[in-house]
Amino acid sequence: MTSVPAAVPGAVGKPWWLPAIPVLVCSMLLAALVACAAHGAPFGVDEVLHRWVLEHRPRWAVGLAVAVTVTGSGVPAYLLAMLAGAMTVRHRRWRGALAGALALLSVQLPRIALASWLARARPPADEWTWSASGYAMPSGHTTTSAAVAVLLTAGVYRAVRGRARRPLLVMPALWAAAVGVSRVFLGMHWPTDVLAGWLLTALWAGLLGTFLILRRRRQTGAVPSNKGEGT
Repeated sequence: MTSVPAAVPGAVGKPWWLPAIPVLVCSMLLAALVACAAHGAPFGVDEVLHRWVLEHRPRWAVGLAVAVTVTGSGVPAYLLAMLAGAMTVRHRRWRGALAGALALLSVQLPRIALASWLARARPPADEWTWSASGYAMPSGHTTTSAAVAVLLTAGVYRAVRGRARRPLLVMPALWAAAVGVSRVFLGMHWPTDVLAGWLLTALWAGLLGTFLILRRRRQTGAVPSNKGEGT
């Protein structure tokens, strides 16, 4: 007789589509925001908040914001994603590191496609306090850092035990939020660019999580496989 794997605790009896609800919500919010931003011009709230930041931006905080923002993209972000992957897949750390890098890359492709399609202009360049390139929405640094935060949270949850676990679970989200705020603080993005980046990452994380949950349920027998059905 072929043994049937034990089901994941709490998985049996729950609708398989339940994890997809956050995906639906985030996709609707992102679609609404993108549709409203398709005309290219910033929203009124963007201009008001942008102007307020410029008028209340202390000089001493600019250097701190730059130090935060540079960690949210490029080599630092991919190294953190690889670390998160290695923490999650502990028995094959090099595979985990590769999976982390590929997972981060998977959110970059739709972001670049969406940004190129919208072609939304950034705030005036003479108001920036750091260098930037590319289109405005969704913010690349925001999307990247938020995706890395998701991966790091999963890695900490998997690898860390004891008292340090709870604060370490919160730190990635705080870091990603700081990166997103820094983009507006440095004058290089409209606030809704950052919001779009967070929504896109939430959608990506929801889809990834739904896929992993369904895959685990199938492996443990909570969802019947198509193989052999009807025979």
